[in-house]
Amino acid sequence: MPIVAPMDVDGFVVRAGFLGDAAYVATGEGAIHFVAVGETHLAPHKNGLLAAELSTDGTSLITSGDDGAIYASSPDGSSELLAERPRKWIDLIACGPNGAVAFASGRTAWVRLSDGREKEFAHDRAVGGIAFAPKGLRLAVSRYDGATLWWAGTEGKPVNLTWKGAHLGTSFSPDGKYLVTAMQENALHGWRLSDSQDMRMTGYPAKVKSFSWSVKGKYLATSGANAAIVWPFFGKTGPMGQTPLQLGTRSDVLVTAVACHPKEEVVALGYQDGMVMMSRFEDNAEVLLRRPGGHPITSLGWDNAGLRLAFGSEKNEAGIISLQDG
Repeated sequence: MPIVAPMDVDGFVVRAGFLGDAAYVATGEGAIHFVAVGETHLAPHKNGLLAAELSTDGTSLITSGDDGAIYASSPDGSSELLAERPRKWIDLIACGPNGAVAFASGRTAWVRLSDGREKEFAHDRAVGGIAFAPKGLRLAVSRYDGATLWWAGTEGKPVNLTWKGAHLGTSFSPDGKYLVTAMQENALHGWRLSDSQDMRMTGYPAKVKSFSWSVKGKYLATSGANAAIVWPFFGKTGPMGQTPLQLGTRSDVLVTAVACHPKEEVVALGYQDGMVMMSRFEDNAEVLLRRPGGHPITSLGWDNAGLRLAFGSEKNEAGIISLQDG
């Protein structure tokens, strides 16, 4: 039976996961909790914490806040100020290769390179989401009526991808062939980057706020329905013409967070009522990890071995679920 070890946190959990062997939880109150052999508690932001992402080398947690600051924090208790935009709310961050960090506020996105140099990218409309390509310093910025692809390391011309509507959270597929955005409406949109071919993924009863790529990038798991909607991305046309998997279906409770397993084609699902479940792609076999009865799950994150799962909710709830006794 899975073992649930609760963590003592206050407020909305922005991000939960693992940094090496240490579990972490970052809350909207501004606190960062690391739990390994002991516990470390940090509060680098003067006010609230708005976004958190794991660095690509897995050594630090990058956070931003309504104080306009971006910090890199580690389980050893250290926090380094990476960049600062006074009087701006930095609510979008992304981590790229070689220590690059992107962040955005309003209509502007910035990239901080590992040597401290920064590049600015201005847009006509507000930035809705940012993401780095898996290879190279290519940055995707989603916005109203589409997305823009920038080369952060060179002066190459940007590429504009167009689709009417407001585009929010964005993600590259692990092979770099596709870009997917969550829209203001209850849908996803995608582009095949080789030819800018559009891909529409609709039918959601709610907005998609969480998505996660499977271990080999063959599937994209998403929230926003009463099951995890898992789109196939293998073949030449991606999800077009293919039926998505529906995993962990419940009759009247929405999936609010998803996290694909790091080694197996399995996804963890968090629900509106605080329940956490694990489901296998192949046969929809399910394992209950946490019983319902709490607040909506906001974040899920596996450790590298796929044996522990961190979770957090909208209000004062977080913990670590261990799949093995002991």
